Amino acid sequence: MTAHAFWDGIAPKYAKQPIKDQTAYEQTLERIRAHLNADDHVLELGCGTGATALLLAPHVRHMTATDISPGMIAQAHLRMNGEKNVTFEAAEPHELTPPDGGYDVVMAQNLIHLIEDTEGFVADAHRLLKPGGVFISKTPCLAHFNRFVKLIIPVMQFFGKAPFVKSLSITELEGAIAWDGFEIIETGSYPAKPPNRFLVARKR
Repeated sequence: MTAHAFWDGIAPKYAKQPIKDQTAYEQTLERIRAHLNADDHVLELGCGTGATALLLAPHVRHMTATDISPGMIAQAHLRMNGEKNVTFEAAEPHELTPPDGGYDVVMAQNLIHLIEDTEGFVADAHRLLKPGGVFISKTPCLAHFNRFVKLIIPVMQFFGKAPFVKSLSITELEGAIAWDGFEIIETGSYPAKPPNRFLVARKR
């Protein structure tokens, strides 16, 4: 099963799921907003059903939110309620063309561990940003999760109940981002255990 097909298949159910850790989500939103300005053009990669994009859009000039899954984007459109500064689009990161000068902010929340080519993805984020722009990401670092989680994922994948997942450590994640012309300027874990690593990196 392709990644597109998997996420298309679960999109309606995914849209109805409550946030598992509301406190950690609010902490993440607070830290993201600290790096946003009213004049920013922001790109979100892997926006899913658009909930985060819609919450952050009032704080920026325009939010472009993308996902590889047309099904997820369809659910995102259903969430819209007359917002004027949000655009949802089904697209792969490598297909996207930055606006003149690039985006001020590129975001990827709960996404990097689902990408097979981590370095290529980070390179795309770098390409889409203007010089001095920031890449904001949050990633479950599965290498630090308990053994049961690591064992159950392959079983779920076998039955088509889970997508590709990469088991990254915090060190591996930060190394993958820092090498490609980025300077990491903020880190945190929300929640701390098991770590869902929040990173802000500035394009050199």
